[in-house]
Amino acid sequence: MMANNNVLKGVLLVGLGATSYGMLATFVKLAYHDKGMTGLPFTPAEVITSQFILGIFVILLINAFQKAKKKSEVVKANKKDITQLMIAGTSTGLTSIFYYLAVKYIPVSIGIVLLMQTVWMGVLLEWILEKKRPSNIKIIAVLIVLAGTALATNLIQNTVTLDWRGVVLGLLAAASFTTTMFTANKVATHISSAQRSLYMLLGGAIVVFIFAFYTQATPFNYDIFMKWGVLLAIFGTVIPPMLMNAGFPHTGIGLGSIVSSLELPVSVSMAFLVLGEQVVLTQWIGIVLIIFAIIIMNIQFGKK
Repeated sequence: MMANNNVLKGVLLVGLGATSYGMLATFVKLAYHDKGMTGLPFTPAEVITSQFILGIFVILLINAFQKAKKKSEVVKANKKDITQLMIAGTSTGLTSIFYYLAVKYIPVSIGIVLLMQTVWMGVLLEWILEKKRPSNIKIIAVLIVLAGTALATNLIQNTVTLDWRGVVLGLLAAASFTTTMFTANKVATHISSAQRSLYMLLGGAIVVFIFAFYTQATPFNYDIFMKWGVLLAIFGTVIPPMLMNAGFPHTGIGLGSIVSSLELPVSVSMAFLVLGEQVVLTQWIGIVLIIFAIIIMNIQFGKK
């Protein structure tokens, strides 16, 4: 009974984290359409920088609270841990940059589908790095994902002309997110999730600041911190990693991956309801196929 309660708790935590991630792109799109005191629309550099700075601030507070509460029980990260986490965190910064730039050129409902290409990219990366040939189930799942992507991006009907810049950036976001997922679960796993989140964010922030420095053509609009920065930091930087890091140990990777796929329908639904993006039936069928592929990849067939 206790085990079932722990699994249910894990499912709820991972589900809420995935739902939070799913809302993020819609908030980013809304921020692009908004203006500060300068009268100019907020730029990707302003949006991403505000999210990372406020996110780091909140994670610092969480770490300070945990340290005060647990005192000597908290395992501190050593220099090697910090270095490895910050290097791994650079891919987190790149994911935000590529994804937020992508949704500037293409609909959110298309951007999230491109981000979900991490499913087959993860299989490919595992094959290359670990010399582990994917199972037949994984190969079938990858083919289903590709078929679902063709439907979900309206590639077959071709009713929407997609900006090639958005497509390329969306795929780059998926590639960097794949790297994040692959390294995050292998680096410094003996320290708290709050510490790991902090140092990965710091690594990502370095990449984000370099991006902002070279791309921000106008004076930085600090209104972004009060208008959208807090919302983006909470839903993109604080809630998802904290909840998922807390939930995955209870669900396991398989069930956790299935539940985290909630991000896809939530993101598309938000784009449809809030942004008024057109989502046709074939796109929903494609989304269902992608989720189905994630499920069959993570079910242990033949085991109780």
